[in-house]
Order: sequence, then structure tokens, then C-alpha cells
Amino acid sequence: MRVLAAIGVLAIAIAIAASAYLFGGYYNVAASSEDISPVTWAIGEVREASMDRHFHAVGEPPFKLDDPQVVKEGAHEFAEHGCVNCHGAPGADRAGFTEGLNPPPPDLKDVADDEPAHIFWAIKNGIRMTAMPSFGKAGATDKDIWEMVAYLKKLPQVSAADYKSWTEQR
Repeated sequence: MRVLAAIGVLAIAIAIAASAYLFGGYYNVAASSEDISPVTWAIGEVREASMDRHFHAVGEPPFKLDDPQVVKEGAHEFAEHGCVNCHGAPGADRAGFTEGLNPPPPDLKDVADDEPAHIFWAIKNGIRMTAMPSFGKAGATDKDIWEMVAYLKKLPQVSAADYKSWTEQR
């Protein structure tokens, strides 16, 4: 019984210390400072668990994601919605302000292997505390977002010349 009481007291002490640290302003929320590794780990785990729980409700794309015309439309939507500013694109660098984002925007070639519904969910809903906005709230239609998913799935094979020709003003 004493062991359980000691564990309870220790848990309460840890909770009080963590609360004092966080709510006392000691944790630095500045984007210019690096997070401590437990925070980086915890935020990553919470993000992945949340996305894994919620993306299943997305459903199936309304068209084939490997259709070349859909991929081209997706590249155009990617450019139109300003995604290239944060993530870059073949032959197009990220905007300079991304150097100040914490965490930095990922290289989207790394998401090409993700499930399409996972990518769709992230684009449509955004991701808190990452500067990734909800493009669904910003006016992108589900069709626009699925086209961007098609482009992102193909992104590792897209050349700078292809991206440029697909995104030129119509």
C-alpha cells in the first residue's frame, strides 16, 4: 500500500512540476528555438496517432490518381494554392520565410508513399502547430485536393520541366 501511495505522490509532484514549467512560461514557444527532444517526440506521436484515427473517414478518390491529366491538374492546384511557397517543387525553391518555420515544412517527396486518404486529410484539415493550413477551410474543393494528392503521389518522378509546363498560367 505504501508503494502505491508513493507512486501517487510522485505522480502528483511530477504533474505539479510540469504544470509550473509549462504554465509558468518557462517553456520557450519561440519558433526560433529548437524543441527539446521529448516535446518533438510527443508532438510527432500525437500528430500521427490523430491522423491515423481520423483519415479513414475520407473515402476514396473520385477518379484515378495515376491519370496523367489529373496529375497535371494537381500540379496546377499545388501552385495555385501556394503550396510551393512552403514545400518547394521541382525546379522551384521554397520561399525564404520557411527558414523561420518550426517545424520546417517537409519535403513532400517523402509523403509519396503515404496512403492517398492520409495525404488528402492533411491537406483538407491542416495540421496544428506546423503552419500547415486547412485548405478545406481556405476554399479548396475536395476535387482540387484529390488532384493535389495525385500530383504528390507522382512527385518523385516529376521533372522541373514537367512541373513548369503543368503550372504555367492558362
